[in-house]
Amino acid sequence: MSASPHPIVAPTIESVLEAQMRIRPHVVRTPLIPLAGERDGAEIYLKPENLQPFGSFKVRAAMNAILSAEEDALAQGVVTASAGNFGQGLAAAARALGVPSKTFVPETAAAIKVQALEALGSTVRLIPYEAWWRILTSHEAPEEGGFFVHPCAEQKVVEGNATIGLEIMEDLPSVDAVLAPVGGGGLITGIGSAIQNMKPDVKIVACESEVSQPVAAALKEGRPVAVPRKPTFVDGMGGPMVLERIWPLLRGVVSQTALSSIEEIVAAIRFLAVEHHLIAEGAGAAPLAAALSGQGGTGKIVCIISGGNLDIPHLQTILNGDMPD
Repeated sequence: MSASPHPIVAPTIESVLEAQMRIRPHVVRTPLIPLAGERDGAEIYLKPENLQPFGSFKVRAAMNAILSAEEDALAQGVVTASAGNFGQGLAAAARALGVPSKTFVPETAAAIKVQALEALGSTVRLIPYEAWWRILTSHEAPEEGGFFVHPCAEQKVVEGNATIGLEIMEDLPSVDAVLAPVGGGGLITGIGSAIQNMKPDVKIVACESEVSQPVAAALKEGRPVAVPRKPTFVDGMGGPMVLERIWPLLRGVVSQTALSSIEEIVAAIRFLAVEHHLIAEGAGAAPLAAALSGQGGTGKIVCIISGGNLDIPHLQTILNGDMPD
């Protein structure tokens, strides 16, 4: 059973404020952290969502989805498909409500995310990436009971993510651009919708890596199209194509895309760890990589550090100055 049978619409300020109140006891209100010094006319700020419980912004979306659901709908537990971060947020919410959870995870997911899911009591089903992607496109888990919550293409998920945009506007109303990574698109559409409700001229920049560029391809073609994808340790962004269900919202808020190499993302991870004592996973560091290369433009730029669930061996390799496999 899907949590959201109706079309997704752009969140209103009222719905975002309701989500903010709903999830407030369960999430961290993350600060904006300025990078030292101006860089070619850019004043860069970090929004460290890696400081959330379970190391990712996804707890906002998961909590909002579960806490908005009818009690009867949760009787058989909750089910999702996730690379790890959304599953953790959903598993934690389910555990708090005393209901079971099951998470379908691609076999390429980071081990640290799988371990965290199991520690939260979720039943983990590791499946091939292609089978996992089919769950995301079909919006249902195969032969599974329970309340299915899509990790990105759900109304309450988008509204939960939109609370990040609300916080940015509260802390930096003069913001000129916001850079966010794109996996399924729920993060950037939520943030962009909230911000553009209040300040329509803010640039919303979709950050992608050289190994998969579905947003750039969709914007060029005017519709979601399949793109080549190469698996790397950057597992939280860059699917085979933009999801049809999220596309109308995404194209309405995204101003442009920014492309970073894996080497640039690794350098950004190292910079965040050494200079700011922040651990970011690949997707979480991609916005900073793009900003440091000038792709966010000038003015006041906010980089969404979306998560910090990076496998320890990869972190060790990066801090040693090498490239992870």
